Amino acid sequence: MRYCDSIFGHLLKPISRRWFDGVVARHKADAYDKGFRSWDHLTLLVFAQLGGTGSLRGLEAAWNANAHHHYHLGVGEISRSTVSDANARRPLAVFSETFAMVSRLAGRQLRREGEAMLSLIDSSPIPLGQVIDWAKWNGRIRGLKLHVAYEPACDNPTHFDITDANINDMEIGEQFPIKPGFTHVFDKAYCKYRWWTAIHEAQATFVTRQKTTSRFRAISWRKLKKRSGDGFKIIDDAEVKFVSKGDSKLSIPMRRIRVRRDDGSKITLVTNDMERSAVEIAGFYKTRWQIELLFRWIKQHLHIRTFIGRNPNAIRLQLIAAMIAFVLLRLAACENLVRIPIIRFAGLIATRLFIRAAIAQIDKPLDVHPSHAFPKYSIDQMEFCYA
Repeated sequence: MRYCDSIFGHLLKPISRRWFDGVVARHKADAYDKGFRSWDHLTLLVFAQLGGTGSLRGLEAAWNANAHHHYHLGVGEISRSTVSDANARRPLAVFSETFAMVSRLAGRQLRREGEAMLSLIDSSPIPLGQVIDWAKWNGRIRGLKLHVAYEPACDNPTHFDITDANINDMEIGEQFPIKPGFTHVFDKAYCKYRWWTAIHEAQATFVTRQKTTSRFRAISWRKLKKRSGDGFKIIDDAEVKFVSKGDSKLSIPMRRIRVRRDDGSKITLVTNDMERSAVEIAGFYKTRWQIELLFRWIKQHLHIRTFIGRNPNAIRLQLIAAMIAFVLLRLAACENLVRIPIIRFAGLIATRLFIRAAIAQIDKPLDVHPSHAFPKYSIDQMEFCYA
């Protein structure tokens, strides 16, 4: 019988075992948990994300009940105590480097030609509630923050970080790499003039909202060839100069674009892009909502609201596993030319993880009738018959 991998096995194929073993050896990640290796741990946490398991007890039961289906992955039965110990002390770097590897792969395979090179930067709160006593309070929630840089042209989160909820967004945003030729789009929380200058000097551009405390003086008005965009109209477009009485300095060329949305609200954008039209720049800022949709999708369809551990390391491992699972789903959908919506695709994956079938046929009924499930002879040999 010809071997056919499971759906879950297909999803994990972008992660090279040889490469992964090298990362594990470099970080000595199996030093204290030799009976439960890093590969076992990664496989289990990704399974928890895709399979909808929200507790350690449920994860143990679901995994061990399917032992005859996942032996080909090289992971045996598990116990809650073993997983709990590994969650507490396994280095985060192994999982973080795995995410970076699959994200680079997705960036090459999923990029859509002809789309603008945008990098959207934002953060989203991860509430942990009163049960987690070590979580920090930021005035709104007690928990963590997930900081993400996301490229909409390939629907791919390229970088992320996990911090306490009381960490300022700007502290993490300026640590993300600046990509020459890209337009970096972010909200007014990321206001730091030294960082804006670094983006400009790296031959990149940015688009953001103007803070009410920022002062700019118009030095010339730009002619508008087009005023209307998708859901907004341009009020005016001016080249501006930063004005401040303090030590703050911003010597790069800047533009201020005032926009009226269709609902009547107004926003003011600032940018160092002196070439593109005002409508195009306002459209870039509107694209920022795609990262909000990313956060919503992850929170609704993966499991970062309930956790299978309570210590900081366990929760961070689960969040990293969620990001890895998202990228693996996007890669699988692209490589197998899946035409169904990604929400439905993720739902089908959850119900068919251990089905031995091609991902491209995941929305088709399985033909398991015993009379014609498989030929009784080898397909590589001739069939003899009597006249």
